[in-house]
Amino acid sequence: MRLTFLLMALITCGTSSAQTVIPLYEGPIPNSIPGPDQETSEKGADSILRISHVRTPTLQIFLPRKPNGTSVIIFPGGGYSIVAGSHEGTDVARRLTALGFAAFVVKYRLPDDKIMVDKSIGPLQDAERAIQVVRENAERMGLKKNRIGIMGFSAGGHLASTLGTHYDHAYIPNPSGTSLRPDFMVLVYPVISFSDSIGHLGSRDNLLGKNPTDSAIRAFSNELQVTDDTPPTYLVAAKDDDVVKVANTLDFAEALRQHHVPVEVYLYEHGGHGFGLHNRTSDVDWLSLVAEWMRHRH
Repeated sequence: MRLTFLLMALITCGTSSAQTVIPLYEGPIPNSIPGPDQETSEKGADSILRISHVRTPTLQIFLPRKPNGTSVIIFPGGGYSIVAGSHEGTDVARRLTALGFAAFVVKYRLPDDKIMVDKSIGPLQDAERAIQVVRENAERMGLKKNRIGIMGFSAGGHLASTLGTHYDHAYIPNPSGTSLRPDFMVLVYPVISFSDSIGHLGSRDNLLGKNPTDSAIRAFSNELQVTDDTPPTYLVAAKDDDVVKVANTLDFAEALRQHHVPVEVYLYEHGGHGFGLHNRTSDVDWLSLVAEWMRHRH
């Protein structure tokens, strides 16, 4: 893979904390239908940045001044209809870099039949490409190629857990045979299941369409896709989440335990859905707990 675009970013970064946005792909975007770029970004009264109609995915790089070697690739949520780019993306990345972790925020394509041949795999392709880029260039950034984890929020948690359970099938060109397996996962109030009983049906409809087959529902219900090789995972959610049922978190944790995969779970009593970095109902800082877990695991 030619490294020109990434190297230019790193030269800009130097040794200090920096933020650089690069295109996720150097050439043609796989599984893409040509058309006009209609991407929009809007910050609401709630200060949440909502990015819509993403056709050209990007990777935003946040390097700490004193890296500890561990990288975290972040997938914001948004129900596969938007990318919540700030409170579940760049805000989290800045906090991670302050703790010594390198962070990478993925603005992934949103499933849309008008821009993708197969919308069900578009976001997963971008997730695979993100870990491919970071792993193939980790040493150039002063990072460890075997300490690359992923973090996902809500539907971004579905995307992260899909990567963590489907990494053995490359949906993108991978001529060097780079491992697409994350070394760990952090899933925050994640969508995990697409089942009728506990799944987030809005995310399911956006990714798979209104009438998905049973086999598609099963393939993207990630609690059913766990194996002994699924990465170690830390899960965070609130018991009173009325958007994504906490059963998503609990069922995934149980599946990991059944396969003897290390797993930690922190459940808030309250907080609902979408609290990002700060659950205002509690003094517990979930990211501090996660940071300690990441340090001890790696």
